[in-house]
Amino acid sequence: MDTLDQVRFVTGSIRAKRLHSVLTGLGIAVGIAAVILLTSMGDGLQRFVLAEFTQFGTNLVSISPGKVTTFGTSLGVIGSERLLTIEDGESLRRLPGVEAVVPVVQGNAEVKAGNRTRRITVYGVGAEMDRAFRLRVQSGRFLPPDDPRTARPYVVLGSRVRQELFPGRNPLGERVQIGNLPLRVIGVMESKGQILGFDMDDTVYLPAVRALDLFNREGLMEIDVLYREGADADEMAAAIRRTLLARHGQEDFTITTQEQMLEVLDSVLGMLTAAVGALGGISLVVGSVGIFTVMTIAVRERTGEIGLLRALGATRGRILSLFLLEGTLLAGLGGAAGLAVGLGGAVLIHFFVPLLPVHTPWSFVVLAELLAMGIGILASALPARQAARLDPLEALRSE
Repeated sequence: MDTLDQVRFVTGSIRAKRLHSVLTGLGIAVGIAAVILLTSMGDGLQRFVLAEFTQFGTNLVSISPGKVTTFGTSLGVIGSERLLTIEDGESLRRLPGVEAVVPVVQGNAEVKAGNRTRRITVYGVGAEMDRAFRLRVQSGRFLPPDDPRTARPYVVLGSRVRQELFPGRNPLGERVQIGNLPLRVIGVMESKGQILGFDMDDTVYLPAVRALDLFNREGLMEIDVLYREGADADEMAAAIRRTLLARHGQEDFTITTQEQMLEVLDSVLGMLTAAVGALGGISLVVGSVGIFTVMTIAVRERTGEIGLLRALGATRGRILSLFLLEGTLLAGLGGAAGLAVGLGGAVLIHFFVPLLPVHTPWSFVVLAELLAMGIGILASALPARQAARLDPLEALRSE
């Protein structure tokens, strides 16, 4: 019996019991479809979040008040022994390789223009904010490069704020009041949309020193440093640390490079993708039990057939390979069906919910099919071994 005869023999056995074959492959198909759908959503989410972060570039360093040992928001924003100041930011501007320094103060305040009022997010920033974070001005200009300690009371509006406060007219030169602070509009930003849930169009930008007065704060919430493209992030972080240590006398601040943030984020999202894929893999375990059961029954039902094959000269190895091939083929067909359902489901999800990121790497597709076939081999190994060890005479007598 050559390889082609083996394939014909196995496919004939599968066609002879279509219902059993379909039910056996169904378990594998459901598992593969679940794995593909879940990993596609997980990988899509990972790519989406990383793309959101990297649109600001990867050559940024963030300094927060307070010392923490993990990445993220500093726990010392309120209780730091020494707050970050505008002067700290100006000292960093003199470091080699630094292209922009952005002091940041954030809060929520009521903005009023004429008889229109609304509460929005307010960012107190430096004049280089648009350059550092790749923001574009639609009309007018961004904050001028004044002395950051005595910056003039100017404000730049987000596109949605402009539509809400000045519908149908040019806001440039108009006065608005943010809290108890009167400001003059000098620019309107291009629409940026939402970034990680934050609406960048529903905000305003004013000088950091004015925001400190507005929110009655003594120190900055953050200082962002843009450094030259191609410069070493660790060396830049070390230079910033030395400068601030000389000013503060101790390391009561936290430095986080964009590379570090992306590495941690990529690791967390990668684990999430693996976890949701493992959940889908539970269905594959159920499918493997189905293959094992069906193959065990097949050995018992086809004992006489096995005896006849042995009597005609088939070796134990040939019998073993026949049953292994049947289990593998069943799993492979179920896996292919699951791939079709999973990929189709991913396309439909993206079509009906465009905001939900879905991405299916081809490596997942290949691995999923190989996994299905591997499960078929493992699940049918014991029944195939039982079939191969049957005594020919006893097998024929049982007919």
